[in-house]
Amino acid sequence: MSGKIGKAAYKPVGVLLGLAAGTVAGVIFRQVWKVTAGDGEAPSATDEDRGWGEILAAAALQGAIFAAVRAAVDRGGAVGVRRLTGRWPD
Repeated sequence: MSGKIGKAAYKPVGVLLGLAAGTVAGVIFRQVWKVTAGDGEAPSATDEDRGWGEILAAAALQGAIFAAVRAAVDRGGAVGVRRLTGRWPD
């Protein structure tokens, strides 16, 4: 029963944190791209004027940033649920 309480408490928190993580990751990615690439906007996969290397580098960087932000937010949310409920979400 105790595992169910932690999991139930974390579920709505996890959904909200996931949305926030995506937004934060997007902001961070745009800033990092601006600094590293020297131009304002990252290429999309269908951008005809950009090469494969630049498109794949942008996608890899975006994925790495998203994964790191999501892991940090998920971990923080789990710690918060444990503090509130005394249980670690499963």
